[in-house]
Amino acid sequence: MVTVYEVTGRESAPRLPLLVGAPSRAVAWRDGNAVSAATFLAHVRQVAARLPDAVGAVNLCEDRYAFLVAFTALVMRGQVNLLPPSRAPHAVDEVMANHPGCYAIGELALDPAPAGYLRMPVLDDALPAYGEVPAVAADAIVAIGYTSGSTGKPKPNIKTWGSFHASNAGNIRMLGGVIGGPFDVVATVPPQHMYGMEMSVVMPLMSEVSVHSGRPFFPADVATALASMPEPRVLVTTPVHLRALVESGVQLPSLAAFVSATAPMPVELATEAERRFGAPLQEVFGSTETCVFASRRTAVDEEWSLYDDVTLQSQPDGTLVDAPQLDEPMALADIVTLHGGGRRFRLCGRNTDLLEIAGKRASLGDLNRRLLAIDGVEDGVLFQLDEPDAAGVRRIAGLVVAPGLTTDAVLGALRAAMDPVFLPRPLRLVDALPRNETGKLPRGALLALVQR
Repeated sequence: MVTVYEVTGRESAPRLPLLVGAPSRAVAWRDGNAVSAATFLAHVRQVAARLPDAVGAVNLCEDRYAFLVAFTALVMRGQVNLLPPSRAPHAVDEVMANHPGCYAIGELALDPAPAGYLRMPVLDDALPAYGEVPAVAADAIVAIGYTSGSTGKPKPNIKTWGSFHASNAGNIRMLGGVIGGPFDVVATVPPQHMYGMEMSVVMPLMSEVSVHSGRPFFPADVATALASMPEPRVLVTTPVHLRALVESGVQLPSLAAFVSATAPMPVELATEAERRFGAPLQEVFGSTETCVFASRRTAVDEEWSLYDDVTLQSQPDGTLVDAPQLDEPMALADIVTLHGGGRRFRLCGRNTDLLEIAGKRASLGDLNRRLLAIDGVEDGVLFQLDEPDAAGVRRIAGLVVAPGLTTDAVLGALRAAMDPVFLPRPLRLVDALPRNETGKLPRGALLALVQR
């Protein structure tokens, strides 16, 4: 017997469907086979019936289809999906400590496992009738996403079912304008990250879009995953993953588009990816706090185009964003200039990136571009230290991946490219940067690597 649960929310709030489309439409692809909406909803009900009573759970599923089922089952039960900045045990423990009474859920046997860990059942192939699709109150809190910690301590951000519907409408309009119709998604980013959540979890629930169940990492795996999906195909990725694809020489099946986020996309990389793979690359702009609200085709556009009904207001210390998915305007640290009657903008940096040392000013973003332009530098980052030195100056530190180069060689190239007051002290050569699953660099990990 299947238990049907009412999803919490104000009685007066509008209600939106848990899943859109006909019972036969594909929601996901697993092992080369389509999973219909009817099958997916039956799996959701199977898992929802086994969930304990609680305020929410940390969704630790590795498999994207398992994550999608667990996510939707929690929503059906009126529970919140808690999304830590990573699945590292310390990050999971911190989020669980912030939400007493929660538990963790996943499809794998974990050892060690978080307290109260619930392993998902094997999804049943003996399926009940499709039945009625549940409706969810627009104001129901369905997820709390934590920021990556790249600028400090991870912060929680509440997402409602209605806010996800609003942000998804913008993403679908943007991709529909590029592709012209329904499409299928392969994503290299984890579903726990808000970008991955929007493009590979929310989208197949709220649109006629299906998603590949895996999270391919190596270029050959990306090619295989794409080949298992019907056309038109969209690859949701990051600059780090895209660079690996370009440099590998792998041949990809035909693509309708790339989507990229989580870090600035170099124009040269976007241009080369479009040339190599014959598909437009759409870079999207947003944050865990706001979700996506703008996009551009990076190879040809310097300016970002705002989604419908989004407005920006420049402020001395950042930008005020108003978007359909936000209850009220939100301030971001990004500094922009507005163009095209306020419908487009150029990104000038972040207020946290602006440096002033010895009366001279620079942007960390610009300094990092100069570092990465050095011949022989494969990866690297410059960032400002927290503590001032004996002269009261917060110095710049650097971590660089540059096999074959010495520290002196990198510093010499930097000295020719920037004012000496901004040279990194210290500069360390490392085998790899401590990037997380989306390619971001948590500040705590950078500081630990500099200080070791």
